[in-house]
Amino acid sequence: MAVTARLVVLASGSGSNLQAVLEACDDGRIDGSVVLVVINRRTAYAGVRARSAGVPVQFRPLGPYRDTIADQRAAREAYDADLAELMRVANPDLVLQCGWMHLFSSSFLQRTPGRVINIHPALPGEFPGATAIDDAWAAHLAGRLDRTGVMVHLVPDEGIDDGPVLATSEVPILADDTRETLEERIHGVEHNLLVATVGDLLEAS
Repeated sequence: MAVTARLVVLASGSGSNLQAVLEACDDGRIDGSVVLVVINRRTAYAGVRARSAGVPVQFRPLGPYRDTIADQRAAREAYDADLAELMRVANPDLVLQCGWMHLFSSSFLQRTPGRVINIHPALPGEFPGATAIDDAWAAHLAGRLDRTGVMVHLVPDEGIDDGPVLATSEVPILADDTRETLEERIHGVEHNLLVATVGDLLEAS
């Protein structure tokens, strides 16, 4: 039996990108399987998607670390070190951040070098952080922007959405768009770009 890649997905929200990855693993666009999903919010629907697909789920919130460690940087590093140990046990070929609302410290990234990939709803150098779609929409309303986009990038350090770019795709902002229709179209592009990029990476490895 051919050996396929082991993927771990980290998600904080609805998990639509996780769903795209699961489906791509099933139909062969990604030569791999999701072996673990980690959520940091108990209500994250990504956990429901994972369990429905028979994938183990770990709930790992940052809150307990902040509650017991006074120094917040130290709390974050302790959390990241424990999460890195979980990655070591899972032994993933790639770790996919799919809407993961947590900025990793070196305590995690030094233990997972070259394996962490993030999907972000903006083009390189534009709108880093969790409000990227809102920021693009505000720029459009101000007459400064007629397109936004999506990128997939490596996460080598503590920079915010600025790691080496693996793939990008522009998303035009249409004349009849609303904030909601733009977000829906961005998510569709995210799903396709993430699947294609992961598939290409694994094929080349």
